[in-house]
Parts: sequence; C-alpha cells; structure tokens
Amino acid sequence: MADTYETIECPACGKRMKKIFVPSAGVNIDICTEGCGGMFFDNREFEKFDEQTENIEEILKEIEGKTFEKVDESEDRFCPACGAKMVKNYSSVKREISVDECYTCGGKFLDNGELRKIRDEYRTAEERGQDVVDNMFAIAQGSELSLSDIAYLRGVSEKRLDETSLSRSFRLQKKMNKRSRSLLGSLFNKIIGI
Repeated sequence: MADTYETIECPACGKRMKKIFVPSAGVNIDICTEGCGGMFFDNREFEKFDEQTENIEEILKEIEGKTFEKVDESEDRFCPACGAKMVKNYSSVKREISVDECYTCGGKFLDNGELRKIRDEYRTAEERGQDVVDNMFAIAQGSELSLSDIAYLRGVSEKRLDETSLSRSFRLQKKMNKRSRSLLGSLFNKIIGI
C-alpha cells in the first residue's frame, strides 16, 4: 500500500497522528505527537529508517522534549490505514522488542521509543539478516538433520547448485516436509530456499 495522505488515528491511543515529511526518504511518517508518541509506517517505509546510518532527524525533532501518555501494549490494535487487526511480532530473533504489523497492507506501528531500540539492535540490515540465518541454523542443529546437511545448507546460498547437489536438495526437501507444516518450519524453508 502506498503512503497514506489522509490524517489517521493512532492505533494505540486513538488520537490524531501528525504527518511528518522526511525528505531524505521521500515519505510521510505518521507520529502520535499529542498522545502516546507512537509511529506508523506504511508498507515498506520502515526499512528506510531501521538502520543506524539512515536519517531520522525529522522524526527525532518532532518527539524530542515531549512527554507522552502510557498505553496498554497488550491491547488489540487495528491498522489505521486499512482497518485490519494488527499482529504483534518481534523486531528480530532476539525477541526483545515487539511491533504491531498489518498483514493486509504491510503497515507497522511502533510504540514510543521502539524506533531507537530497533536501530540499536543491529547496525545494518545485513547484520539483522545474518542473525536470522544463524538462529535458524541453530534450530536446525537440534533437529533430525545431520551436521553435513546443515553444512551443506549453509553453502547453498553461496554457490550454484550442480546436478549432484540438486539431488541432495530433493533428499533434504523430504526431510523438511514434516517441518514445513509449522509456521517456523515454513520460515526456515523460505530462508534456506527449499
């Protein structure tokens, strides 16, 4: 979904959110400046602000020195862009910061202070992605896969598959079929490309 140009209400406290234009990213970010200090990012906007090197100066100017009201983070929240119920997910495999995500339009809502915390988790998106891969392989090591299978899976993304490795991929796929029925298994299969 594209950037919302209409004024929206905060999914955490219900107050009107203020649109802050960020020229370096070319998008409007919705910030609850008169309520809880939460921020709403339309689909794919958040990835322009989650790394430490990305400019968030305009956002910080808008919230610095303000006192924001506390909200109950366990309450259900509904997407201010499309109205769908938002889902709580963790910002990373560290499972320290939860964010509200809309699976319908791709929007993300962060409570006050979460943007800085998320930026402090990793320096780059590559670091964040590598942590996901490392975590999935740690899970795989506790599964029925052999160490040689795990070593092979680590190398899949780094080299082209030849006929021999392709047949091994099919054998690994059979081992992974049981796991693919679960949400975690599906995520693991997508990450390793099986």
